[in-house]
Amino acid sequence: MKINKQKLKQANKKAQKAFLKVLPIILGMLLIVSMVNNLVPKSFYSHFFSGHIFSDSLIGALLGSLLMGNPISAYILGDGFIKNGVSLVAVTAFLTAWTTVGIIQLPAESIVLGKEFAIFRNLTAFVMSIITAILTVYIMGFFR
Repeated sequence: MKINKQKLKQANKKAQKAFLKVLPIILGMLLIVSMVNNLVPKSFYSHFFSGHIFSDSLIGALLGSLLMGNPISAYILGDGFIKNGVSLVAVTAFLTAWTTVGIIQLPAESIVLGKEFAIFRNLTAFVMSIITAILTVYIMGFFR
């Protein structure tokens, strides 16, 4: 198998451009998470998250739905939450809803896809984020 050096160079340039485009987002999220970790006491999280599987997944999904973001920043936020003692079920529900549910973008999505479909898609994604979180914790418990 012969390697096409020209295509390899083009792919490398595209990857570098993509990385440089995303780098400010990653650095910004790291900065924000670091600031929040230093400014917000760990006891703050215990007010929201009780450690109960159903309430934590619901609260995590609600927060993720309202705040919404991209997958790259989700992993950084999730790591910050885990380090602050937030349960895995809450973090999983938050991350899943963060990337799949879009309350903020619902008006634009309704225009493009239709109101009924946009609402149905968001409600389905919200419910699935809770189910995904609970199943993740259940499966992770099997492997420990």
